[in-house]
Amino acid sequence: MVPTVHPSSSSCLTSEADEKYANGLFEGLKAYRTQMGRITLFRPEQNALRMQMGADRLCMTPPSVDQFVEAVKQTVIANKKWVPPPGKGTLYIRPLLIGSGAVLGIASAPEYMFVVYVSPVGNYHKVSSGLNLKSCTNYSPVVKSLREAKSAGFSDVLFLDAATGRNIEEVSTCNIFVVKENILSTPPISGTILPGITRKSISELARDIGYQVQERDVSVDELLEAEEVFCKGTAVVVRAVESVTFYETKIIYITGENALSTKLHVMLTNIQKGVVEDTKDWMVEINDTIGIDTFLN
Repeated sequence: MVPTVHPSSSSCLTSEADEKYANGLFEGLKAYRTQMGRITLFRPEQNALRMQMGADRLCMTPPSVDQFVEAVKQTVIANKKWVPPPGKGTLYIRPLLIGSGAVLGIASAPEYMFVVYVSPVGNYHKVSSGLNLKSCTNYSPVVKSLREAKSAGFSDVLFLDAATGRNIEEVSTCNIFVVKENILSTPPISGTILPGITRKSISELARDIGYQVQERDVSVDELLEAEEVFCKGTAVVVRAVESVTFYETKIIYITGENALSTKLHVMLTNIQKGVVEDTKDWMVEINDTIGIDTFLN
């Protein structure tokens, strides 16, 4: 598979398999412009591996890791003028794998289309302020709950496990961490929790500064007794939770400059922006030495 770049208006995504039976997967990652003007990606191979995992679950044929990363790179190169300046935002990247071809019944699609879109975005949130694959079916069911929560004055919804209704799982679009003393706890990857790349990275950074990270069931009672709670994901990076309301109980958490979420946010974004040395080899620099005209049809 050789990546080709087309104007967005020429793309055609009509597919019976995708439209009728949600035979589709998507990923989300970002391109960053560093202080030195370079353009980098954050751990794109992890997104490729997660798409492969999801494709296996849905009996789809995914791109290889190299194909995925190369397609992302060439799409960013073609849109490099849209990568915001340092500190002003990022270029959000949306890889999409969908079934195509004439399929009327419930069956695997005869062929698959791998498409990469990009769009410049601002910073999602200020620092202080469910399923384990990114299937096209996973996010639309949360819309009603999220709408009801926002109409009641809340920012988001925290979902509980279906089995007991007593353990926390995820916020609508991101993972969650609970902090008590020197321990960070987060629900385990057990089939209903997305294996977030930011989640994995934040866990490693927290261990680097002396925190114990536990992946285990976290009860609502523990949530209500926590000192700090924060969410993390590609879009939000690390977002402090100011309060949680459970029925009539409202708990206020630590936020601001002294919060762990703030420290981790700064640590991660400094790596992503090229402010500090990337000792973990997480960032992939985009080499713009190949003329993009090579990939235009």
